[in-house]
Amino acid sequence: MPQSLSNILLHLVFSTKDRRPWLETGVREQTHAFLAGTVRQCGCAAYRVGGVSDHVHLAIGLSRTLAVADMVKEIKTASSKWIKGQDAHLRDFFWQNGYGV
Repeated sequence: MPQSLSNILLHLVFSTKDRRPWLETGVREQTHAFLAGTVRQCGCAAYRVGGVSDHVHLAIGLSRTLAVADMVKEIKTASSKWIKGQDAHLRDFFWQNGYGV
């Protein structure tokens, strides 16, 4: 076979630092949209993004050339910076270390 093919579907879950309810209704939908866009920028498919005020769930089709840890690092880093810039009360926002996939 002259090519490499893969179809890896992931359910990624990670939470806010100390499970604080940072993602209240006003910023939650925008955060989900930003997360989906960041997944796509990594060359992956974002099938569904959702969650509640203290954690998010992402259904992702992983690119065959990207490691899970690298993708998660990019998603969490970019979204954390973006969230902190949305409102003054979000300046102390952080994602918790670790994730489930």
